[in-house]
Amino acid sequence: MKLLGIGSRINHSEYGKGVVTNVSSKHYWVTFLENGLETIDIDSEFEVIEGVEDEVDSVSFFDVERSLVSILQKWSDTSEKVAIADKWRGGKLILEPGDDLANKEMPIDTFFHKIVMVRDRIRVMEQKINSSKNLDDQEKVDLQQYITRIYGSLTTFNVLFKNKSDQFVGERSK
Repeated sequence: MKLLGIGSRINHSEYGKGVVTNVSSKHYWVTFLENGLETIDIDSEFEVIEGVEDEVDSVSFFDVERSLVSILQKWSDTSEKVAIADKWRGGKLILEPGDDLANKEMPIDTFFHKIVMVRDRIRVMEQKINSSKNLDDQEKVDLQQYITRIYGSLTTFNVLFKNKSDQFVGERSK
């Protein structure tokens, strides 16, 4: 049996899809998309999606990180790092109810991360709509208009984004 090298992509029945980040004589260290880092026996059952030959005994952390980032971008519904505006870094969001109930506080970074996740998932939905074989062109246009309106409703949160290119853009006035 030929050993897989660092950077090989596999699909494990229990842990899902992952990338080999280290190899020993008995184990693979695999970082799985859903389950994080796991150690599996070299002879355990898994599907090799993309094998990399084990040519050298060591690899730099940079190479492993670059490989992992590439794999996560291919299989994830997020594709980029989005920066929060500097003035909000370390801040907190306070929700104050109208009656005598206690305030709700959360770090702005946590709230911002959730806004970015919503944005990224809308983008994925938009891509799936546009590539759908089950929708006709008019249905795609109609759904795209709804998505544009959703983006427009979310422009309030643009103040949180550091880069204008990451912000929500709704319908432009004509």
